[in-house]
Amino acid sequence: MTHTTTEQPARRASGAVVPVLAFAGIVVAVMQTLLVPVIKDLPQLLGTAPSNATWVLTSTLLSGAVATPIMGRLGDLYGKRRMLILSLAVMVVGALISALTSELLTMIAGRTLQGFAMGAIPLGIGLMRDMLPREKLGSAMALMSSSIGVGGGLALPLAALVAQHADWHALFYGAAGLGALSILLTLLVVPESPMRAEGSFDLLGALGLSAGLVLFLLPITKGSDWGWTSGTTLGLFGASAVVLVLWGVLELRMKAPLVDLRTTARPAVLFTNLASIMVGVSFYVVSLVLPQLLQLPKATGYGLGQSMVVAGLLVAPLGLTMMFTAPVYARLSAKYGPKVTLILGLLIIAIGYGAGLGLMSAPWQSLVIAVVLGAGIGLAYSSLPALIVGAVPASETGAANGLNTLMRSIGTSVSSAVIGMVLANTANNVGGVEIPTMHGFRVSFLIATGAVAVGLLMALFLPKPNRAPQLLASSEEDDAVVELAEEVLRGFRGRVLGADGSPVARAKVTLIDRRGRQAGAAVSDEDGSYVLAVPAEGAYVLAARAVGHGPLASSATHSGEDAVEVDLALPGETVSA
Repeated sequence: MTHTTTEQPARRASGAVVPVLAFAGIVVAVMQTLLVPVIKDLPQLLGTAPSNATWVLTSTLLSGAVATPIMGRLGDLYGKRRMLILSLAVMVVGALISALTSELLTMIAGRTLQGFAMGAIPLGIGLMRDMLPREKLGSAMALMSSSIGVGGGLALPLAALVAQHADWHALFYGAAGLGALSILLTLLVVPESPMRAEGSFDLLGALGLSAGLVLFLLPITKGSDWGWTSGTTLGLFGASAVVLVLWGVLELRMKAPLVDLRTTARPAVLFTNLASIMVGVSFYVVSLVLPQLLQLPKATGYGLGQSMVVAGLLVAPLGLTMMFTAPVYARLSAKYGPKVTLILGLLIIAIGYGAGLGLMSAPWQSLVIAVVLGAGIGLAYSSLPALIVGAVPASETGAANGLNTLMRSIGTSVSSAVIGMVLANTANNVGGVEIPTMHGFRVSFLIATGAVAVGLLMALFLPKPNRAPQLLASSEEDDAVVELAEEVLRGFRGRVLGADGSPVARAKVTLIDRRGRQAGAAVSDEDGSYVLAVPAEGAYVLAARAVGHGPLASSATHSGEDAVEVDLALPGETVSA
């Protein structure tokens, strides 16, 4: 899985690329909270039992978890823009199906298709890495990463407003319209990335991961209904463990796996993903607690008695603050690095939940909690893609960020299950209706604080970042990027020359490590120059090939310090391309 280029040069990215991709992320996130205002009414609206109605939410979660790493890998192989448009198109189809039905099974099918759009988040981050200059990349990825929270936060009041004043199917028509607009903007503004990973799609690995994730997430989301100690719940957890272990063994043996587990095991990737789960847990707690607290009647003695719309507006600053945190993150990260900003974000989240234990008696206090938590979650979410991008080869950006987004989704799923169980077990039964208690809300905040503490511990284990970015230059990239790469990269560089000493343009230079695996690739520029980053110090073989010249293999060793100059002189005999 190496970093290569297509034969066609990429169009120069315009200044509108970042907002368009961020808008796509926001649209996708809307799908996750679209039905929150009508959750309690779903059994009546669909004419089914409450346990069946929950599948309308569970189906979206499961399909999103499955689609995220798969679409990331497909984007690396066949084009991130192409897969982004496909993800959004599937979402639009799903939204229209849901808009036209009140029948349970059809609704679940539509919601399942909507969940596939979650793959747009890592695809957008990958497009940004491939197209944007280094000085703009940090803030852009931060905004894209935060779009998950931004979309979720903004969707709550808007969905509540629509649900109060129109037929609930209008929510899906609105979602389809947003998806169609996002597709149009992407087609008009976002160029396709020229970067491709080599290899083929690991279908067996995709099926194994999908099965393992469904078997794992299904009992998490339905455990409260089935019983946490029931045979069904425990059996599914056991089956997921077996499937995921077998899947891991398969991936380690594949030449082009869906997920490179060796890369995933690197400390920088492993601890980032573990911290991501904890950030996901902490993010979802506030989304579950504050709306309920705000809407409970004052007669309970602790409820704040707000309408559905007002409650949504008071929680909306959670997403808005996350969005406005992106430029702040860029400055902090540029000076101190994404590890420091992740730690800072986790500390702010801990302060928000700690203070929130005593700030639950007035609507304005909920607003304060939302703003503080939004700032902390925004910093934490913004740091995650930068940490992943800095730790994996460029050819694995989509798949690696897809896996990281999956880790956040697992965190929110665990949070939903645990907090739902806590609120249910601490509720008071009033006239046959279960009413959440203040004790349950405070226990939920304590759980979130504990998750943040674990996340902070994971962040402290992150290794010091490597300041030298892993870029690869090619003739398809513009001159400014090539010059920047030549200045900052620590790897091999030089010129590809013919037998007569003249430069050879568009020669493919492949970097092969000591195990015979391809570790990088580049295409020589018009003057024959090439640049290759090395993943680690050691012995390598540089293989060069060009039309009209014989192939060449040259051994070279890199010490991990400055760039090593290696000129490659191709034999003169003509060979077939």
